[in-house]
Amino acid sequence: MERKVAELELGLFTSGYQRYTLEQAFEDASRFGYDYIELWGGYPHAYVEDLTARGVGEIDRLIQKYRMPVKCFTPEHNGYPFNYMAGDEFQWERSMVYLEKAIELTAAMGAPMMLFSAGHAGYQMTGHEIEERLQKSLERLTAKAEQQKVKLILEPLTIYESNVITSLNDLERALDKVLSPYLVGMCDLAVPYTTGEPAAEYVRRLGGRFGYLHVIDNDGVSDSHILPGDGNMPLEGILREIRRAGYDGCATIELVTGYLKEPSVYAEIAIKRIRSIL
Repeated sequence: MERKVAELELGLFTSGYQRYTLEQAFEDASRFGYDYIELWGGYPHAYVEDLTARGVGEIDRLIQKYRMPVKCFTPEHNGYPFNYMAGDEFQWERSMVYLEKAIELTAAMGAPMMLFSAGHAGYQMTGHEIEERLQKSLERLTAKAEQQKVKLILEPLTIYESNVITSLNDLERALDKVLSPYLVGMCDLAVPYTTGEPAAEYVRRLGGRFGYLHVIDNDGVSDSHILPGDGNMPLEGILREIRRAGYDGCATIELVTGYLKEPSVYAEIAIKRIRSIL
């Protein structure tokens, strides 16, 4: 007899609202029935340097006004403006300081999680050099996360975006080298779909070290993040298998730059489609 799995909590990612006020994203999340906000840490909404200088008072105001928690902060990085996997030691240090500030801000706004990934390391680093740089980066950021009591969510990227963590094996190997309850992995559905992996295997293999999900559709041959139902993915079956594997946590519907013109319209369509699938 199959055990019953609780409903996934569905989050709205604010990146798609970058041509509108941040308040519009909170208002839409409330009126469309989202459970939480994944806050994009980019300009003009919640850029790390701006929040460091001005504080998180405006974020707190929106949380209270719309009764909409921020459960995850996702600072913009990986080349825009920083990439800890590329550049010299000076640039690596600046990237570390930037992400450490982001961890502090995550704690300050009361969000339990911060999401980050490993950007492209370029074409001149050896595999050994990439592994060394990744490990020292994760060790430093995890130490900061433990201090701030913030859980770090490490996101694999597609092969079109990075050459560091682009598969379940890559993710598991990275987590094995830095063992901490404050560092866990996740799955963006575009990643296993483009690499030919079953998404639910992330949940099975990582177990308690699996902590987050990005729900999106994809064409199978690019890093495209497509409105659920408009791509080629068998989303209903994939989500069913993920839930059967035991995952019942947070799942952000990750609409990004392809829907900047009408983010409200697509945010409503997206959650209706995912709710109907679930």
